[in-house]
Amino acid sequence: MANRERPLSPHLQVYRPQITTTMSILHRITGVSLALGGISLVWWLMSIALGGEAYAFASKQWASPIGLVFLFGFTLALVYHLLNGIRHLLWDAGWGFDIPTAYKSGYAVFVLGFAITGLIWFCGLRGGA
Repeated sequence: MANRERPLSPHLQVYRPQITTTMSILHRITGVSLALGGISLVWWLMSIALGGEAYAFASKQWASPIGLVFLFGFTLALVYHLLNGIRHLLWDAGWGFDIPTAYKSGYAVFVLGFAITGLIWFCGLRGGA
C-alpha cells in the first residue's frame, strides 16, 4: 500500500489568535494551575495540623514576596476559571454562542476577572472591611 501524503491540519502558524482561542487556552492553563495550587493549600492545611512550628514556617512562606505573587496569581486563576466556567455553562444552555456575544462575554470575563481579583485583595489588605 502506497503512502499517501495527507494535508496537515491548520495550526497556530496558519490562524491569527482570537479571543476565543486565547480564552480556551487560558481556561486550560488556569485549571492546571488550580490543581497545582490545591496541593499548596493541602500543604498549608497540613502545617496547621502539625502544630505551631510548621504553621509558622508555612505562614512565613505565604507572607514572602514570592508567596504573595503566588497567592495573587492563584486568586486571579480561580476567579478567571470560575467566570469563564459560568460563560461555558451559558453556552451549554444555548445563550451567547453567536460571535458578537461570545466576544463581548470574553472581554467581560477578562475585565471582571481582574476587577474581582483586585477587590478581593483590596478588601483583604484592608482587613476584610
